[in-house]
Amino acid sequence: MNELVDVFSQWVGDHARVAVVFLVVFVALLLDFIQRRVIARLKREADRSENLWDDAIIYAIKKPLGLLIWVLGLSLAVHVVADGDSAWVEGAWVMRTIGVILALTWFSVRLIRGLENNFIESRQRADEAFDRTTVDAVGKLLRVSVLITAVLVTLQSLGFSVSGVLAFGGIGGIAVGLAAKDLLANFF
Repeated sequence: MNELVDVFSQWVGDHARVAVVFLVVFVALLLDFIQRRVIARLKREADRSENLWDDAIIYAIKKPLGLLIWVLGLSLAVHVVADGDSAWVEGAWVMRTIGVILALTWFSVRLIRGLENNFIESRQRADEAFDRTTVDAVGKLLRVSVLITAVLVTLQSLGFSVSGVLAFGGIGGIAVGLAAKDLLANFF
């Protein structure tokens, strides 16, 4: 990154860092604009097909991809402004890590919700019998699993040890599983 600043310093003089930050933000803005246009075109194509997956993926990726572009762009801009200051570089790294985890989690939750809604709509349109309560329960279970995993990954990436939490969760899960064995057997 410093090489880019050096090249710009020859062109702009003392304001090279400002020019590089402007360039990074402009590129992020441009990428966000392009991805919105591409997603809109893909959505039009996906609406023509009968496949449930393409509609759900387009629905799921639209907003998290914009977030991911801006998180990466702004963390790069902070890295340029930091000029080797380790606290700022570390802060940008943490921001980037949490932003990527948040974007992937948001994508996963939206994908599960989109598949759930598309499944229900397709069954209702075809007048096929299905158990809406089971579909809702499985969707909620998958979303909660994604959220718990995201929290654990975020804590681990921030430097917290999650091995104790996982051990406690494993033992607690066995206890709850044995206690609710009959209830779950009747449910399934």
